[in-house]
Formats: sequence, structure tokens, C-alpha cells
Amino acid sequence: MDWREDRIRSAARGENPTVLAELESGYAVIGDAQFLPGYCVLLGKDPHAKALAEMSRTDRVRFLADADLLATAVEQACRDADPAFRRVNLDILGNTDAFVHAHIWPRYAWEPPELVGRPVWLYDPARWTSPDTALSNHHDDLRAAITGRLRSLADTVAVRIT
Repeated sequence: MDWREDRIRSAARGENPTVLAELESGYAVIGDAQFLPGYCVLLGKDPHAKALAEMSRTDRVRFLADADLLATAVEQACRDADPAFRRVNLDILGNTDAFVHAHIWPRYAWEPPELVGRPVWLYDPARWTSPDTALSNHHDDLRAAITGRLRSLADTVAVRIT
């Protein structure tokens, strides 16, 4: 089975190559598509939870705290990597993939003017599957920077990270 068919269980088995780190509530992964370099996702650990409301309050709060931790790591790494970095957007949608996950989107000043202030979902769908924007070894330095920032931040807030 291809790891993309079950991203959470493949992460738990150590077979998901996009995993940056395991946090208390989920798996921090770098996105398959990198048309906005540094795009990451926090995958909830429970593959059966389809929405935040299906999680206990404690698990929801931990997931949101871990999403904040990943977003902060992405922000710091992307700001260091690209002076055109503007901000980070977080999306928890669940419209396509029926498992709890949070999208962490870095946003840049070099984005097309008609999209820079709009949701990333308005980008041409081809960007999601184009080999030109796919995760590759070209993203290794940014991936390492995000992982390093994530580990450093986890240490400062006493979060278990593996």
C-alpha cells in the first residue's frame, strides 16, 4: 500500500517520508505540494476522528496547541529563508480528507497580486500536482530548518517530540 493512502497510519509505522516530527497530538509533516515553500500539515493521531468535535476537549486543545507550535516553527524558518515571507495562515477544513488535520500555509509578498490576500485554495489546482511544485530534495534545507525550529520550540514549552 502506498503511504499516501493512509497518511496517519503510515506515519505511525514510520513509513510516511513527509514526517518532520511526532508531537503529542499528531504528526507534523511537510506538504507534498510546495508551491508556497514551507507548507506543512499537522495530522491528528486518531485516524477515526473526522472532526475536532469528535475528539475529547483535552485532545482538541492539545491538537490546537501543537498546530500553533508547528505554525510558529514554519513562520520562523520561512522568515529566515525568504525575506518576502509575510505571515502564516492556518486552515482546519476537513472537506476533502476525512481525518483531523491542520494546514499551515506560509504566505509571501511574491505571490500573484490577485492571490496574495486570498485563500490558497484559489490557486490553480495544477499547482497541487505539478512536478515543478512537488516536494523534492530542493526543499531539504527548509525542511531541516522547520524541523529544527519545531524541536527547539518543543523544548521551550516542555512538549514531548519524537
